[in-house]
Amino acid sequence: MKLLRTIALALVPAAVAAAERPDWAFPPVGVTGTPRQPDTGELKRVPGSTRTYTQSQIDSFNDPPDWFPDEHPSVPAIVAHGRGSQVRACISCHLSTGMGHPENSRLAGAPAGYLARQLADFKSGARKGSANMVTFAEAMTSDEMKIAADYFAALPIKHWTRVIEADAVPKSYFLRTRRMPLPTGGTESISSRIIEIPEDPERVELRDPNSGFIAYAPRGSLAMGQLLVATGGDGKTIACTICHGPTLKGLGEVPGVAGQSPMNIARQLHLFATGERAGTWAVLMKSVVEKLTNDDIVAISAFVGSLEP
Repeated sequence: MKLLRTIALALVPAAVAAAERPDWAFPPVGVTGTPRQPDTGELKRVPGSTRTYTQSQIDSFNDPPDWFPDEHPSVPAIVAHGRGSQVRACISCHLSTGMGHPENSRLAGAPAGYLARQLADFKSGARKGSANMVTFAEAMTSDEMKIAADYFAALPIKHWTRVIEADAVPKSYFLRTRRMPLPTGGTESISSRIIEIPEDPERVELRDPNSGFIAYAPRGSLAMGQLLVATGGDGKTIACTICHGPTLKGLGEVPGVAGQSPMNIARQLHLFATGERAGTWAVLMKSVVEKLTNDDIVAISAFVGSLEP
């Protein structure tokens, strides 16, 4: 009964303004979902890999799986293994490809200077919104930050998320920090939300770096988002293309956002609006987000996420 109540709370849609917390983009505090079953020692695989790992190895924070070691550059120790209990391996969340999941960020292909600056902002406390990243960054040295930033900056970006406009979406809930489809199935109205779930939940739970996500958005979101992104919507915001480039693939030290997780984009817009994401250059986003409503954030996030990275 407790699990059903937890899932039910996670299914309640939210229609909020930008100044309020968009619950659909943030995992509820304290909600963990179904506990992991005890590890039986079974060796697990993902398609195309010759490697095998037990579930305990897959879940490891300091020795996470690297299913395709020949498909990326050699992974530095701080990225592959972290440093004890102080710093988790970067690839345990962001994967060896740097593509990450909706509950974190895509790091692949971002400017190294930008990535190092974000770590420094976490370390100083200027950037909040992720307690784990604050803790890890506080423990990292400047050299470790540079090594990690250089690794992820050198990785290619790939198409990772399909954006689909829909009236109804699969019922879902938060399992730990990740939104997952409800095991019993069913659909519900999308309301004014983006619902982003794995293409293949089992493969994502195995940290398969080749299994991406589907982001559902309300009908009309892409057209509305394109207008806001390209023109600013008659003073509602500032055209994203001014800083992020004409194709939103980045400009100089400003990172590309095209093809980024819509759920993560929405979360970052909210954090900029509340000031929880501050630090160097963050002030440039303040005027971008201050007038945005929840519907605006949904539209912008869906359109940007739908673009080829």
